[in-house]
Amino acid sequence: MDSFRSKIIPVSAILAGVVVLWYVFAVILNAPFQRDLDRRANETPGTVEFIGKTLSQPKPTLPAPHQVAVNFFENTFLRSVTSNRSLVYNAWVTLSSTLLGFAFGTALGILIAVGIVHVATLERSLMPWIIASQTIPILAVAPMIIVVLAAIGITGLIPKALISTYLSFFPVAVGMVKGLRSPEFMHLDLMHTYNASASQTFWKLRVPASVPFLFTSMKVAVAASLVGAIVGELPTGAVAGIGAKLLAGAYYSQTIDIWSALVAGSIVAALLVMVVGIAGRLVDRAMGGRPA
Repeated sequence: MDSFRSKIIPVSAILAGVVVLWYVFAVILNAPFQRDLDRRANETPGTVEFIGKTLSQPKPTLPAPHQVAVNFFENTFLRSVTSNRSLVYNAWVTLSSTLLGFAFGTALGILIAVGIVHVATLERSLMPWIIASQTIPILAVAPMIIVVLAAIGITGLIPKALISTYLSFFPVAVGMVKGLRSPEFMHLDLMHTYNASASQTFWKLRVPASVPFLFTSMKVAVAASLVGAIVGELPTGAVAGIGAKLLAGAYYSQTIDIWSALVAGSIVAALLVMVVGIAGRLVDRAMGGRPA
């Protein structure tokens, strides 16, 4: 119980602080527009009434937490999941390209890591280009990928998945390289003493040692993959997905919808990271590590 409280109380305190600051900034940022409205209506509200108005504007500069919560609840639980306005439907559209891109990125990252570990020249020739690729802004890369693939007739899920792959392969590659090189020299020497082949050393020593590094990097990769899927929806003119909700909200100045979509994306990312973490603990337990 004490351990549980020690984890919950700090998180709850930070969350409460964020909500309070959110309300404060909502009042500050929405106040100029509200003053303009009151001046046009020739009204002079009291302080409490004025604050209430700033927190109940239909299109606020910064929506209040309760406005976002109500919008999120309505679009998640009160709408049909097949509706274009449903956050569940839009989250599923984004999730499909996220998972495909994450699978591609993980596989590509592992292949690159295995190649770098086994071929020394690959690290000197390939790694600088891999690092350089991550310095290019994704907002610059995404439209190019969309345009090039559309020119050869590839549209829909694949372009968004490839953008997710672009963001997710790097942490997996770096993590796996570190993991595959993590066995100590004494362990490698012991395998050599047993006359183990390079293949046996790889599968029986390097791969098991790399598993914790793999799942740690996969947590970063799956979150990056979601970001890539959302960014990939922006230049495609998608009609569904979290990115499409953000774009529509920005176009029609529906800031409450924008923040609800951001909350939905955050929840999806947290769930994906949690699932990867659970999978990592289960694999660790199956390999004889600590219980999950």
